[in-house]
Amino acid sequence: MQAPQTAPVPGITGSLPDGSVVDVELSADADGIRRVRAVTPFSPDTPRGPGWLDLRGHLLLPPAAEPHAHLDKALSWSELSPPSGDLADAITSWRAGSVALDEHSFRTRALQATSSMLRNGITAVRTHADVLPHEDPLRAVRVLTEIRDHLRGLMDIQVAVLASPLAPTAHIEAALDAGVDLVGGAPHIADDPLLELTRLLDLAEARGIGADLHVDEFLDGDHLTIEAFADRVADWPEDRVRTAGHCCRLDTLATDDLQRVARALARARVSVVALPVTNLYLQGRHGPSAGRRGITPIDVLRDHGVRVVGGADNIRDPFNPVGRADHLETAALLITAAHQNPHTAMEMVTSEARAVLGLEPAGPVVGARGDLVAIRGTDLTEVIATAPADRVVIVNGAPVARTETTGWTSFPVPPVSSPAELSPAGVHPAGMSAPGSFPVGLER
Repeated sequence: MQAPQTAPVPGITGSLPDGSVVDVELSADADGIRRVRAVTPFSPDTPRGPGWLDLRGHLLLPPAAEPHAHLDKALSWSELSPPSGDLADAITSWRAGSVALDEHSFRTRALQATSSMLRNGITAVRTHADVLPHEDPLRAVRVLTEIRDHLRGLMDIQVAVLASPLAPTAHIEAALDAGVDLVGGAPHIADDPLLELTRLLDLAEARGIGADLHVDEFLDGDHLTIEAFADRVADWPEDRVRTAGHCCRLDTLATDDLQRVARALARARVSVVALPVTNLYLQGRHGPSAGRRGITPIDVLRDHGVRVVGGADNIRDPFNPVGRADHLETAALLITAAHQNPHTAMEMVTSEARAVLGLEPAGPVVGARGDLVAIRGTDLTEVIATAPADRVVIVNGAPVARTETTGWTSFPVPPVSSPAELSPAGVHPAGMSAPGSFPVGLER
């Protein structure tokens, strides 16, 4: 592996998803933000300055953004040893187990998760932070706002306070005073979902900040809060965040009802975050909707003009025992479980996800911010399918993470029974390797 190169680079050579090999030239604005100044076809005769990154064999892509994380819960599965179950079981397990988790646990696990995210190419995260059922209910809030500030300039982190219906309003206000960025909650689990929705949005409006809510995270039921959410925020300032996560219930609505809701969301400019990993794990376990996937109806929402993005939600905690802090995992599930094509799936976890976080465009496009991720591979489908560890992450024109792997495989040569099986003049039958050679498989 090469020595770490952490200074800003003048440019990068690599491939675009269409297969073209290009030079991406970077330079700094007066404010120090490095941007893409030119994207030109690669020529071996073109002179390049010192420090230029030659990443041929890698795809150059926009950086990923995680629009819905729970860094306070991340990597707690081994500490809590929760039972497998549905959403209610996971909530019960977390509430009971989190009482024993101190600030050191929250900090250690959140830093490990964000480090893994950055290494994989996620340079922006919106995380929820629980108001905890404990005598010190804000310890997760304190830790995550501290990490947000500590990583500023390397990773954009936004913190939404996640208030359960049992959380006193005074505790939510204290979290807002502590510096969280957004109001969050889960009105659908309250005894009176609309009253809880009103409480949360009243707080957001009083502070002049946005809201990112867990919305209708269930399949079987007789209530729906998403329309009331859309109606309430429709007149908010255009740049104020209004995001709905999960929205599983939409998948069980009749066509006319779903289209009505989709129109309301589009009018109100509410963004929806699909969360396939966790919803596949928690939803559809029993009841009339047993076996359903629990993923919000992405295509219908997008067809009506709703911005829908993909997130990973939980990383090895009571709500999801797996997860690897990798946007390519989410993209793969958007393809296989939500029927998105590879290009759309990748956009949903990169450029579209950044837009939901209110971040400017980034990636190998002229004028975009000089944040990129280079992933070893020949095309987008291969990259999503194989999720190579070999990646280079660029933030503001400088490499901030690089992973290189090596490997070998002892693969046997197909047997040749006799020389007579070989064709004349050394030509071998189709599908037969020459003696002593290895057939090409999945390795490069």
